[in-house]
Amino acid sequence: MIDAKRRILLKGSLGAGAVGVAVSAGLLTPGAVLADWPEAAFAADSQAAALSDLFGSDATEASDKVKVKAPDIAENGAVVPVTVESEVENAKAISIIASGNNTPLIASFELGSDAVPFVSTRIKMAKTSDVVAVVQTDAGLLSASKSVKVTIGGCGG
Repeated sequence: MIDAKRRILLKGSLGAGAVGVAVSAGLLTPGAVLADWPEAAFAADSQAAALSDLFGSDATEASDKVKVKAPDIAENGAVVPVTVESEVENAKAISIIASGNNTPLIASFELGSDAVPFVSTRIKMAKTSDVVAVVQTDAGLLSASKSVKVTIGGCGG
């Protein structure tokens, strides 16, 4: 038992040491590994501004090919489960917006060419509002929304 824990500790220490040597030698540069972050879009105070900063346009078209799954009533606004899926082919990105938040853009996921257009996460909502899913396609931006009532952790309205 103790010998197994010792081996795990030694393996972990050896791996961390190897990564440390690679970083100090310049073989791994953390700046090159980090993804580009659209700071202006996440700091925007309106849905239109966030979409314009993120996609270059805020013109969305409501579509039944985009589905938002969220609870009708969220008992805690700090952890609201949201699932977005789409039947659209060649979806490039999925973004989630909570229209009642001070900074409405919650998340944006860029999808690979072979990715299934499906995301599931938990979001924070300040108050009762719509959760809007926006899917970027070759043809433009498709959207769907679902109203979520927040009873605790938000304003309760």
